[in-house]
Amino acid sequence: MKWFLILWAGPVMLLGAWYGLSYYDMSFGFFMLTRQTHDLVFEIYGNILGIDPQALPPLVARAIAVDSLTVLSIVAFRKRREIAAWWKTRYASPEGVVASEDSLSRAP
Repeated sequence: MKWFLILWAGPVMLLGAWYGLSYYDMSFGFFMLTRQTHDLVFEIYGNILGIDPQALPPLVARAIAVDSLTVLSIVAFRKRREIAAWWKTRYASPEGVVASEDSLSRAP
């Protein structure tokens, strides 16, 4: 499971870092981080896919969001017993009830 998360998060973080740095032209002397390269990459992908290059960043963001939800749902499914136990202890314990009563009694 650890490698699954690493192999998902690594490319997502790498793409996000490249996109952010190249979009704002913070190249630090590297050609791959220039705005010119940023525009060229999206132009090439746009031509390959046959769509407007300006439409690609929202599509990539949406794909990352869907992939992230899929990965997090897989993790939650695998850890469902631990999550359920945490939920029961968190909201069924007397300390949680006492804390909420204390906060209500302090309110004006």
